[in-house]
Amino acid sequence: SSQGNTMKQFMDIFSLPEMTLLSCVNEYFLKNNIDYEPVHLYKDVKDSIRDVHIKGIMYRAIEADIEKYICYAEQTRAVLAKLADHGKKMFLITNSPSSFVDKGMKFIVGKDWRDLFDVVIVQAEKPNFFNDKRRPFRKVNERGVLLWDKIHKLQKGQIYKQGNLYEFLKLTGWRGSKVLYFGDHIYSDLADLTLKHGWRTGAIIPELRSEIKIMNTEKYIQTMTWLQTLTGLLEHMQVHRDPDSQMILEEWKKERKEMREMNRNFFNAQFGSLFRTDENPTYFLRRLSRFADIYMASLSCLLNYEPDYTFYPRRTPLQHELPGWSDQLCTGTFRIPFLQEAVQIK
Repeated sequence: SSQGNTMKQFMDIFSLPEMTLLSCVNEYFLKNNIDYEPVHLYKDVKDSIRDVHIKGIMYRAIEADIEKYICYAEQTRAVLAKLADHGKKMFLITNSPSSFVDKGMKFIVGKDWRDLFDVVIVQAEKPNFFNDKRRPFRKVNERGVLLWDKIHKLQKGQIYKQGNLYEFLKLTGWRGSKVLYFGDHIYSDLADLTLKHGWRTGAIIPELRSEIKIMNTEKYIQTMTWLQTLTGLLEHMQVHRDPDSQMILEEWKKERKEMREMNRNFFNAQFGSLFRTDENPTYFLRRLSRFADIYMASLSCLLNYEPDYTFYPRRTPLQHELPGWSDQLCTGTFRIPFLQEAVQIK
């Protein structure tokens, strides 16, 4: 890039086809002994994917067979209707074009989907929408034609194109911690809002559903219980230097290594959990903790809570705040409370 960066983060759903295409072309070149410049491969793939979006090829393909690509979500309609019935102001800001949004939302939510939203903005070009003050809103009519009118008010039932967050705040008056904005991309959706504008942010992470399901299996709980027990034993017993103790410690270390690999394979044989690398949080989780106030697998998770429910932040214990393993073992109070709680996660 112009800044000299040589690493690109692949961290959203759009990255999957890009990584797949890069891998397939790279494999073809290697198998056929074709010499190539990796930078050219990356740029060509990136340009191809950009053209698919700009020219509307992807949107037309999905619209032509919408049931194949988009899942009908009855609970999405339910949660939006519940919030609207309780007087919550709702808005939709998307990078997709109006025709695609309209057809998709009619399929997911219903023909009256616009009645649920107070403001609808398409082709917003996030994250530029949150930072560029120069682009005014334009109204889009029922046929998708752009109008010339100067926008003095964002009206319910209308669709607007482009614009910017500063104008949005000015026209709506919605600002600060009273706004909760949901998105599925940490940087494009959430980072600027929480850092620059003080909005509350919620991250949608579909993979969370499968990970929680795995965490609630008996095999995972038993593995994690024994892994933590083994770690505690190693910490406590490593002070013994006699040959017999050292032999046992080596066996425990080998077993602990095997258990850690087993734990990683529960989620993904290549990468492990989305949220944790062994005992350490992944880079994704660190960014998520920085830019999202709350995260969930789907917006429908809100159906489990009343609209006036408050999510209070949990105190995450630091290393020096945790009771020592040796103290627990010596006093006979050894237990693993978080596993007992994890079973209750739904």
